[in-house]
This record gives sequence, C-alpha cells and structure tokens, in this order.
Amino acid sequence: MERWKEIERIPAPALVPTYGPLTGMRVLMTGSIVAAPFCASLLGEYGAEVIHIERPKAGDPYREQAPVIKRGDKRVSAGWIQEARNKLSLTLEINLKIPESREIFLSLIKNCDVWVENMVWTEKLGITEKILLEVNPKLVIAHISGFGRPQFGGILSECDRPSYDPIGQAEGGYMFVNGFPEPSPPSHAATFINDYLTAMFAANGILMAYIHAQKTGQGQAVDVAQIEAMSKVLNDTFVQYFLLGRIRERKGNKVAIFQPGNLFKTKDNKYLYIGAYGPAVYGRFVKALGLDLNKYSHEAAGGSVEAINSELGLELNQIATEWVAARDAEKAKEYLLSLKVPCGIVRTSAELAASEHYQKRGNFIQYFDETLEENVKAFGFCPKMSETPAQVWRGAPKIGQDTDKILHTLLGYSESEIAVFKEKGII
Repeated sequence: MERWKEIERIPAPALVPTYGPLTGMRVLMTGSIVAAPFCASLLGEYGAEVIHIERPKAGDPYREQAPVIKRGDKRVSAGWIQEARNKLSLTLEINLKIPESREIFLSLIKNCDVWVENMVWTEKLGITEKILLEVNPKLVIAHISGFGRPQFGGILSECDRPSYDPIGQAEGGYMFVNGFPEPSPPSHAATFINDYLTAMFAANGILMAYIHAQKTGQGQAVDVAQIEAMSKVLNDTFVQYFLLGRIRERKGNKVAIFQPGNLFKTKDNKYLYIGAYGPAVYGRFVKALGLDLNKYSHEAAGGSVEAINSELGLELNQIATEWVAARDAEKAKEYLLSLKVPCGIVRTSAELAASEHYQKRGNFIQYFDETLEENVKAFGFCPKMSETPAQVWRGAPKIGQDTDKILHTLLGYSESEIAVFKEKGII
C-alpha cells in the first residue's frame, strides 16, 4: 500500500492557532503518565502543534488518575485537566502489523517534526528508528524510559525494566539523600518530581535536536532515562564520592555545609525557612538575631561543616530556633527581609491561590475543558516570555476529539475511508 510515500507534508500549524516561539513545529506523542505528556505539554504551551495518540475507546489512562473530577456522567482526572490542554486527541490502534495502522502512523511521522514516546516496547509494534528516519530523515525521536534505551549503552535487562516515578527517584539516587537521617527511612517527593524533571530534560533535548535538524536536515534520537534525570540533579553527590570517598547522607531540612539553612517552626505553627550563604548574608542574619558577630563569626559558627557542628555553631542554631518560635511566621519573615536575610514561609496551595503576587504574575488561568464542558482554573506557565508568550488555545480534549480532522486535513483520508477505520476498530 505505502500510501505515506505519496502524501505531501502539510506545514504546521494546520490545526491549531499560530502563537509562541515553537509555532511551525508539529509533535506526535504516544505516551502516558507523566513524563511524555508533560514534555509534550511544555512544547504545546509555546506553540507546537501536538497530536496525542490514544487507544480507541479506552483512551489514555491518565484521564482516570485520581483524584477524578465528576460532573454528572462526565469524569476526568485533575491531572489531565492541567496537563492535556493544547493537545489534539487522535485515537489509533498502533500496531504496524495492521496495514491501515501502519499507513496512518507512518503518514503522521512524515508530517511531524518530533515523535515523543514512553512506551518502551515500540519494536514489538514494528516501530524502529530505521523505519521512521527513512520516512522522515529530519525526525527528532524522543525516547523516555526508566532506565534508557540499549542503543545508548547499558545492560539489556535493565533497559527492559518497567518504571514509575518513585522507582526513578529510588534507583537514580535521589530517594537515598531525601528525608531525615536514620532511623527514619528514605523519602520520595510527594509529587511526580522525577517524571517532571525527565520531561524537562526531554524537552531540552528535543529542542537541541530540532535546531540541528533544521540546520542540517538530519534527524536523530534523544534518549532520556528517569534514573539519569534524577542523578543529574544531585549536585556534587558523585564528585563527593569519586574525589572524597563520601557517600552523601540524608540531613533532613538542615543544610549540611553552612548555616543558617534550616526550617524553623513559628509561634503560629507554621514553618519558616531561613537561608543565608556567605559571610555578608550570614552577618545580616546574626545582626537580625541581635547577636555579636565577633563571637558568632562566620568562620567559627556558620561557614563550614565543622563550624555549624561546633559548640558555638550548635548554640547559634538553637538561638535561631527559639527566636523563630517566639514569632509569627509573617512577622518574622518581614523583619528578616527588611535586613535582606533570605527566608520563606512554607505555603499551601490555598495560600498560593490567594497570593496577590501569584495573581499579579498571571500564574492562574481559566480555560474551557472539553471533557467536563465547563471553564476550569489551573496553573499557568513557566517560563514567561516577553515577545512570544505561552498560551492555552484549548483545554484538554475528549477521547478522539480530533481524529477525523487530523486524518482528513493532514493525511487526506475521505469520510468513507475514516468510517471503515472506525468499523474495524483501528481508530
């Protein structure tokens, strides 16, 4: 059949408005909770035309992730409302052994600049990089997995392992250093921080590969492993081990190498974090507490591991603890900030939603969710850009909402052909 060879590529955007710095980029995404969808969301918020392939009828399981918002017979995940906006939903049974599926998928690949996947088992579906780059030599292929693709090295059995966010946190080294010392167990981040970091590394890799492809006409694969994304953000952990023989340990909320760098409980049962790195800021902190800087000098009580664990250093931490405990969080914060001592109150989502600063920064936006069929409010964008800002042109789509339009507009299928696909359960 090989219909894909005959079709002409339709430039993007053909199905979404023109906006943002990535307008003209078209992204095909086959993935679910959470890294691949978030990666595609980042690209879509800044202008890329994103096509999300979902399985017919079942859809993406991300739609059902708790907590679920219910409105009569309508139900959808809160996470889906936040992360699936700006996407086109196309249902397709991806299996290149099915001739019609092969034609549709390869035709989409020909029409796209980027393919993002986190399915791991793509070869079992007949999808290989060799085939895709023959169809579209400029294609950027982004693989997102727990342990990486074997073509980039590693042990095959490790590359084949299934993974979820906390597994990446554990196996990538983050969980071991997060939390309080023994006998407390290691702790994982409450949100899917590993997935989100993995997604951001993937988006960064995609953009670099995309620029290269536009310059040279040469596509390539980008391999992002959850464990490596986690290890990459561990700062000097590995240098400590390789050069000093130290295994980084959990320290709770207290910074291990300087003070103040700790979380303190306030009089009104809130928590205030105070951080003051370097002699100048440290001096302002000591002054704020009404202490003698000659006695509690940076060298003696704040500027090193030895200093903060000395008798004087421990005394300073106790004084700070008692000082904060005697004050309400907001008053302590305002006083410290008046002396240019960095600090911050641990905020709840309710507090941030009411924050005048967040509101004036435009951090919360409203848009129409296609599944609930109502306006919803969610977090907006990061980063902010002066000339090519992000936008939400549409809320999260219903399952297969754009299937007919995509097949007709981009791939040239007729209504009768599309109807046959539906009868066969291909879309």
